[in-house]
Amino acid sequence: MQEVSSYNYELINRISAIVENLFKDNSLYLVKLKKQEMIEMLVELFGQLSPEEMRAIKDNDLTRRMDKILVLEAISGTLNDLTPEQIKMYDEAVKRK
Repeated sequence: MQEVSSYNYELINRISAIVENLFKDNSLYLVKLKKQEMIEMLVELFGQLSPEEMRAIKDNDLTRRMDKILVLEAISGTLNDLTPEQIKMYDEAVKRK
């Protein structure tokens, strides 16, 4: 049981540090995302890996993976923020392609 608690603490600290850096370097994240919610989601997601698998992921690779997930989260609701006129323009542009 001690191993689980210790690993969860390790996982939370590692993910939190990376999320802090990503948020610091990307203003889109600051505007569109809630940092604590993203940390919790990423801990849950990466917590599905075994401790050995997670520890085998290098920090730069983990940062890259987490950045892709955060970008997806940040832009996923972007179309919902558009006005009806902007949606019409978007639809017309998509039809042309």
